[in-house]
Amino acid sequence: MSTLSNYEGLFKWLTCVCILLSVSLSCGQQTSQYWAYVDVREKAHMFYWLYESPATDAPLIMWLQGGPGGSSTGFGNFEELGPLDIDLKPRNTTWLSAASLLFVDNPVGTGFSYVDTLDALTTDVNMIADDMLVLLKSFFKESKWGTKYQHTPFYIFCESYGGKMTAAISEVLYKAIDREELHCNFKGLALGDSWISPIDSMLSWGPYLHTNSIVDKQGLTRINASANKALRYIQSSQWTTATDQFNICEGVVEETSNGVNFYNILKWGSEESQGSNVGKRSKKHMLEPRILNVLQADKLTVLMNGPIREKLKIIPSQVQWGGQSGEVFQHMKEDFMKPVVDVVNRLIEKTSLQVVVYTGQLDLICCTPGTEKWVESLDIYPHFLTSKRTTIPDPVTGLTSGYVKTYKNFSMYWILGAGHMAPQDNGHTVLAMVKRVTYGHNSKSMNMDSNWMNKEWNKNVFKGSN
Repeated sequence: MSTLSNYEGLFKWLTCVCILLSVSLSCGQQTSQYWAYVDVREKAHMFYWLYESPATDAPLIMWLQGGPGGSSTGFGNFEELGPLDIDLKPRNTTWLSAASLLFVDNPVGTGFSYVDTLDALTTDVNMIADDMLVLLKSFFKESKWGTKYQHTPFYIFCESYGGKMTAAISEVLYKAIDREELHCNFKGLALGDSWISPIDSMLSWGPYLHTNSIVDKQGLTRINASANKALRYIQSSQWTTATDQFNICEGVVEETSNGVNFYNILKWGSEESQGSNVGKRSKKHMLEPRILNVLQADKLTVLMNGPIREKLKIIPSQVQWGGQSGEVFQHMKEDFMKPVVDVVNRLIEKTSLQVVVYTGQLDLICCTPGTEKWVESLDIYPHFLTSKRTTIPDPVTGLTSGYVKTYKNFSMYWILGAGHMAPQDNGHTVLAMVKRVTYGHNSKSMNMDSNWMNKEWNKNVFKGSN
């Protein structure tokens, strides 16, 4: 296709977006959504976007993306669980039917968050947790719209590297609440397809792919050898070299599988798959995880830097959505392969929080066998192992679409038919899980009409306040 044709296609798409925006702005009553920047440190500015749910007595969920460097206000919002999809059409499985949603571009440098100088970027999850605590204090104590949520049940849900950040943030937040540094009714966290024990995930790649007929014995041997090299680097505390080996091992997986999709092994040929680029990736590209390539997809980038930026009106002129995301990952290389299993264990053993793990059946990058491996090391595991696992029926078809097992304050959900982005792949089941976690099994909100977005709220999604 010619360059001119590409521009014509882009112009037509933007025209459609503008039409949708004008329709949204002209219909119905004002909706409740707010956005703002918080200066979490000198030269470090974090952006958040709040959507208020029309559901009665709805809890508040903060969603954190992975990467590190993936944008919650972009990808999580428009690709997974926000009120509108990337084409600005209503999403029937939006989590707004169950909760108000707080999307945060975290850590600084991600999405619309930015730093004035690169030395202000975070280098580990402890810095990330400290920054988030500053933002949450500002939200719950100072913002005119956040103070009313001080007594609302508050949960953190996340995905991928967002799980590692969520574990660290949850521990810091819980202690701050105990010290009465802020009022927040923090109830729990849900770690979705999370990078909690990186080496357990990597060591499971080969066996998982071999079991699913995606690599043969020779491929299995090559992947295992590469993953075990990362293990040796970790054992000698060579953390940055281990991150480099992680990227090398991804390349081995791509070569032996002919370009498997790391985020859903059944989505061959989708835009997340790098199969067409096997052996052609630049050195810089090798240093960035594939998740950043997915999260900075061209269509989403155009949306965020065009209509959304125009709607928000507070984005500084020098800031481009996702413009610093690659640098975010580079600054986190030393931390990337470090596990936080001990933090998750403390959250289960030392707090009153609900701690939830959920895993997509078709995910490779944080595959279920790797997740089950680190769960086995938790203190609660012997009791959890003998607990009964129950089925979750699909809310639409009634067929089994997941499983859940619970012991005391720890639960694990297996989401069938879903990959790394579980809310995108199996939205109905994941939404049912969200309602179970936040409302319990018998809440009336469990039966809320899934088409409510088509009826009222979406008419004004592009109205709001900052």
